[in-house]
Amino acid sequence: MKILRALFGSRGNAIISLLMIGLFAWVVPPFLSWAFTHAVWDAVNRAACSAADTGACWAFIKARFALFFYGVYPEGERWRVHLGLALLVVFGVGALFSQRRRGWWLLGLMVLVPIADAILLIGGIFGLRAVPTNDWGGLMLNVVISFVALGGSIPIGIALAFGRRSQWPVIRTLSTVLIEFWRGVPLLAVLFMGLVLLPLFLPNGVNVDNLVRALIVMTIFTGAYMAETIRGGLQGVESGQSEAARALGMHEGQVNLLIVLPQALRLSIPGIINIAVDLFKDTTLVSIVGLFDLMGVVSQSLKDTAWTGLAAEGYVFAAFVFFFSCLVISLGGSVLEKHFSTAPGAAKR
Repeated sequence: MKILRALFGSRGNAIISLLMIGLFAWVVPPFLSWAFTHAVWDAVNRAACSAADTGACWAFIKARFALFFYGVYPEGERWRVHLGLALLVVFGVGALFSQRRRGWWLLGLMVLVPIADAILLIGGIFGLRAVPTNDWGGLMLNVVISFVALGGSIPIGIALAFGRRSQWPVIRTLSTVLIEFWRGVPLLAVLFMGLVLLPLFLPNGVNVDNLVRALIVMTIFTGAYMAETIRGGLQGVESGQSEAARALGMHEGQVNLLIVLPQALRLSIPGIINIAVDLFKDTTLVSIVGLFDLMGVVSQSLKDTAWTGLAAEGYVFAAFVFFFSCLVISLGGSVLEKHFSTAPGAAKR
């Protein structure tokens, strides 16, 4: 009854509800018919799909599935990608749901997993075949860039947030300028400058891998947004907390590190998760500089003459993958909010 009252409790709500129901009735059935009822799942090319039915040609996705997730990473070495992802998932789940040793799981997620995954994916040691980053691509590249940029942006954001609140004018001014510069420049322009223009200023013979440059640019750019989110958390910590800590004899470094920062990070969880979601979607921009993430691989696959004209299937698939990935990130953030009692409706101090 509450739902009915919410949907039809007033004339305005009733009109909006009826319009939405009509919109869904107009859009959803044709989409389901195209995506499932008349879809083609097995075909050798676009022509075979068209001859079979008039629905979606998911055979295109099936034929390019490995390319969408691994790029051209060697097929015989993809177990390394699977193992790296398994480590990320195991330590991520441990950091989210462990009740007693959450700190150890989090430490492993931020330190052990990046080192182990770098060794696995790059290779060249421990008998692992070296795989150049030019062979990395697809969803794997989106995950790598997002994880590294987010992990690196947090300490940068913390440093800039404290710097902007510093009592030293030089530090405060420098931090403010860095934050406002990186926040005021479009990410597309930053990527272009970092990946295309930067080599023009490097000495002859000096070259930096495209993926490394993308990781540096994305990390610094995200760090500027992270700084403002964490600064908001710092401002939300009651002044009595730090005053009580100083009264107990703690010096300023201990007060900020042990008392203020943990509470600020707790308050900043919703904003950090929002940045993580935006960052994951923004990784698609690296395709303009020759790094083929999932969207880049889909766009390139559409140029195959055997599968031309299947943009709808490719982009619907990419949209679903991004939606599911962002949903997982959001659910993880909800778990953190619940654990740290920052979710809406939680008990207040």
